[in-house]
Amino acid sequence: MTSAKALVDAPYNRPMRVVFAGTPEFAATALVALLDGGFEIPLVLTQPDRPAGRGQKVVASPVARLAHARGLTVASPATLSVKKGGAQAQATHAQVLGAQADVLVVAAYGLILPPELLAAPRGVPVTGAPPLTALNIHASLLPRWRGAAPIARAIEAGDRETGVTIMQMQAGLDTGPMLLAQATAISEEDTSATLSQRLSEIGARLIVQALRTSAQLVPQLQPAQGATYARKIAKQEAWLDFTQPADLLARRVRAFNPFPVATATAHSVPVKIWHAHSVDRGPGSQSPGEPSDRDSPPAGTVRAANVDGVRIVCGQGDLVATELQRPGGRRLSARDFLPGFPLVAGDVLGPPPSRAPGSDGES
Repeated sequence: MTSAKALVDAPYNRPMRVVFAGTPEFAATALVALLDGGFEIPLVLTQPDRPAGRGQKVVASPVARLAHARGLTVASPATLSVKKGGAQAQATHAQVLGAQADVLVVAAYGLILPPELLAAPRGVPVTGAPPLTALNIHASLLPRWRGAAPIARAIEAGDRETGVTIMQMQAGLDTGPMLLAQATAISEEDTSATLSQRLSEIGARLIVQALRTSAQLVPQLQPAQGATYARKIAKQEAWLDFTQPADLLARRVRAFNPFPVATATAHSVPVKIWHAHSVDRGPGSQSPGEPSDRDSPPAGTVRAANVDGVRIVCGQGDLVATELQRPGGRRLSARDFLPGFPLVAGDVLGPPPSRAPGSDGES
């Protein structure tokens, strides 16, 4: 039986050299797989350390922490544009060129890679095409959900499945030829956190497979139909608009977990909603004596609040929030949340409170 190391060494009579670019946990999972698979990683690119958490303490990215722990060389430029980044960007370009890589692997890096860096590696062989110099681990079944937030947008849209595509990188946004893909179902309980973890494991397996068997792969152009764009998640999207249907809001709660976390104002303070589900208020679905949508109180009104959750009237149906968090507090089940933050029938949850005059703070 051919060993894993022999498969790595086969095209070069040495370990394949991979420059890796990535930032979040999704990318760190792939980096672990490459390291454990015998690939040589001469350089890791990741985004700079940034403030995080309530204390806004500056922390390194998951990829940076992993790379440092494994003794890898790390570059964290603010941009790879020489025009914008000046000497720092030029230094990173020199590092990439000096790494003498066979291939560049990118996974949720978050910075634009200029064409000269995409073309810098020697390339890995594929069938019927020039050697591939740069591959991307993309968390969707292309061409659906090209762009920055494919996982959250798939959940928000109510997609029944998503997956990972290993694709050739080129100048367009996630438009390159596809090499490998694997689908996974999206359950009604999946959040961006749980789905991202599952997709990261799929992506890690696929990138190792793609590199080890590249000579047998045939790049496939993406279909012309079915392309959608997954725009970046903005913080202001977290605020729930209860005039919208409850099933849409329930999907947004799942899509925005763990960032930016669905939020509503209650008693003049922002309350985060980590988990919720919708309840149909259509004809025949309500219990005897309960009002239908037509007879419901205004959107945002608390219909009931008990150990089962906080039930909120929506434009269509009700949203039942089952895990909540007050400012400065911990994530709690409704059972544990309500004694410290009482909500009762008739209370109204709504949009962010108005900013104070002259305030520059974010809503």
